[in-house]
Amino acid sequence: MANIRVTVLCGIVAVGLALAINSGQAQSQDPLGGLNDEQRRALAEPFVGLTTNGRLMPGLFSIRKTGVTTAPVRAAAQAFLSGLSAPQRSAASFSVDDREWRLWINTPGPARQGVSFQEMSDAQRELAIGLLRASLSARGLKKTEDIMKLNGTLEELSGRPLFGQWKYWITVMGTPSDTEPWGWQLDGHHCIINYFVLGDQVVMTPTFMGSEPVRADAGTFAGTVVLQDEQNKGAALLMALDPAQRGKAVIGSEKGGDNSLAAAYKDNVVLDYAGIRAAEMNDRQRQQLLDLIAEYVNNMPSGQAQLRMEEVRRHLADTYFAWIGAADPQGVFYYRVQSPVILIEFDHQSPVLPGASRAPSRNHIHSVVRTPNGNDYGKDLLRQHYAQHPHPAG
Repeated sequence: MANIRVTVLCGIVAVGLALAINSGQAQSQDPLGGLNDEQRRALAEPFVGLTTNGRLMPGLFSIRKTGVTTAPVRAAAQAFLSGLSAPQRSAASFSVDDREWRLWINTPGPARQGVSFQEMSDAQRELAIGLLRASLSARGLKKTEDIMKLNGTLEELSGRPLFGQWKYWITVMGTPSDTEPWGWQLDGHHCIINYFVLGDQVVMTPTFMGSEPVRADAGTFAGTVVLQDEQNKGAALLMALDPAQRGKAVIGSEKGGDNSLAAAYKDNVVLDYAGIRAAEMNDRQRQQLLDLIAEYVNNMPSGQAQLRMEEVRRHLADTYFAWIGAADPQGVFYYRVQSPVILIEFDHQSPVLPGASRAPSRNHIHSVVRTPNGNDYGKDLLRQHYAQHPHPAG
């Protein structure tokens, strides 16, 4: 298998990675093979979850009946697994508490587990897309497919075969069930979705969506564009604040580099609140904040998104909005929305395309959504399920 060495600047740190370019399968038998020392140390830590001070807030999440069926997701996952060959099914299947959940990464190099779209037949690929279709809203599916297309545009622009429309992997954790916990993961450059299911409850975090470029001006996918609403609604919220409020929201006026703090291998990051509280906003401003949050939450189907927004509203008074960059809606910036139950980061990142300036650009965007206080990957729901229904150790 031919290998090439590239330097990847997309993400938190630049890392040199060995990449297989003639196959869509995982590039190594060792899923830790492409990780640096900091990432390995982070993975070795027991999962706690994102907190503001290292301590979890109790009682935020509970196992309950929601009345929003997850049957279509379960059926689509079963159909996807049934459509795989026996070796593919074995490669794609993990236990529900496997560390595979935490092995996602935005950079294109480290070995992925599971089955890639590139190695699937057309029929298998349609079943995989069917799983995404059943699990996401129409807008969430389109956004996911458009990010994958723009990864194909990046391949065309860079000439690097490590990028591409189908360089994405799917794994299924646990056995699709209407009573037992299970889930699936999509993992690849600029698009990672972790999707945990327990009964009729869904946790769809961490979710990472980004792109470079954010718009295809030519090539196979000309006209494809992503993440503009997330960008523009964030800027509109800042501009809706009065000068005193804006002074609280802006925690840094200079956008000199990349500011995202909660991406891959940051499961246990300690990140204190910053910026302005929603309690200090007027009704119109709070509604804009809710609309901004919904832009991310509405990647889920409407029923699950409504449940998630109800959770967000219960903690709205303690939701913070923070901004780094000039107060210029046409400039480059970072913003963060954070509450006890949701974290959203949006960041204009430094380009990696050949010949581009290293200054942050509106043509390279990263966003991440997390569930703080221990429920990323549905971990807190899983913990409660095990407390109620003891299982053998995974």
